[in-house]
Amino acid sequence: MAGPWKNPETIVLHAGHRRDSATNAVAVPIYQTTSYQFDDTEHASRLFALQELGNIYTRIMNPTTAVLEARVAALEGGVAALAVSSGQAAEFVAIQNITHVGDNIVSSTDLYGGTWNLFANTFKTMGIDVRFVDPADPEAFVRASDARTRAWFAETLPNPKLQVFPIAEVAALGRALGIPLIVDNTAAPILARPLDLGAAVVVHSTTKYIGGHGTSIGGIIVDGGTFDWAAYPDRFPSLTQPDPSYHGAVWTEAVKPLGPIAYILKARVTLLRDVGTALSPFNAFQFIQGLETLPLRIRAHSTNTQAVVDYLAKHPKVTRVIHPSQQSGEYRRRADAVLKGGYGGLAGFELAGGADAGRRFINALELFYHVANIGDARSLAIHPASTTHSQLSPEDQLRTGVTGGYVRLSVGIEHIDDILADLDQALTKA
Repeated sequence: MAGPWKNPETIVLHAGHRRDSATNAVAVPIYQTTSYQFDDTEHASRLFALQELGNIYTRIMNPTTAVLEARVAALEGGVAALAVSSGQAAEFVAIQNITHVGDNIVSSTDLYGGTWNLFANTFKTMGIDVRFVDPADPEAFVRASDARTRAWFAETLPNPKLQVFPIAEVAALGRALGIPLIVDNTAAPILARPLDLGAAVVVHSTTKYIGGHGTSIGGIIVDGGTFDWAAYPDRFPSLTQPDPSYHGAVWTEAVKPLGPIAYILKARVTLLRDVGTALSPFNAFQFIQGLETLPLRIRAHSTNTQAVVDYLAKHPKVTRVIHPSQQSGEYRRRADAVLKGGYGGLAGFELAGGADAGRRFINALELFYHVANIGDARSLAIHPASTTHSQLSPEDQLRTGVTGGYVRLSVGIEHIDDILADLDQALTKA
């Protein structure tokens, strides 16, 4: 039940669930179960043959998780979604779903450190090459691609550079070649809709803003339903040729009675089944609670962050502030075109004293939590060079936007006076 609603404030409260069919409960129940009773052997056979969609085993699907999937799909303007155990799992499944040994993807250099490691190291051990290009030049994606390129990847608002990715430009170039753009929209829910700009698939770490409470780890993949996989059979054999892992199903054909969900259905019934990166029903429930206030929180995050940026830009110990509002030219134009209603809750800054000053600042904070996360309702801070990006070489750190003196803030929804007071006292000790 997607509903006719177009506005995010309504979607996050109503999409996918009106009442529980068994009890009429308005709140989404937590279906904390591993298994589901089949009506009879014929019913079980139809489910396993995908002749009928329904619950088989919670490693593959769950009624609580299904509501989360429906709501995030509606929020992003997609046709279906698949919730998984973490944001990293979402990225892994999104790419592994259409790649084999010998294939490659092309990725923006502007990435979260964990994603860089997944792409540069772990995928390499699986025979999947990731080619990194500077997103300042959209044509770089074309130059780095060949017949074995299966996807392009980017973050809407890359952490830590915070330079909005040229989604529409790169997506259009990719579609002309039959290459889908996968966009991580973790840092900009509500504010950006990559599918509307031509992206084929969106991923989120629901751990971050969607949850907002810092209690649960999760991720989600949203299928836009607009990329014609069947039109490029040589590029996507995993979707257009018989799949031996599922009795020879050709996914682009098998889903025709169900709608344009070949990509997401294959991910669910093969990868989620085999790898087991399932989201627990309890965590799905937690993310549903977070979603209900996401539109309100993202506005508060954006408003508070702008006030923090304005304060930092005038501070004598700060040499540079990293935030879309501080950018000019093409970067500012793109930020204003893609982000609607604010620039989000992230900001970075560089201290004149370098890495030592960054450490002193972090250690002096009292309100801000020193944690490796973003998107909580509470304010968070970290020194990426010594934590989230520490596994990268110095050269790769610079490519992702991290310097020794860089500090990342995830500004929460506390009163702005208290936020600024904590920053002020910590900067005096930096």
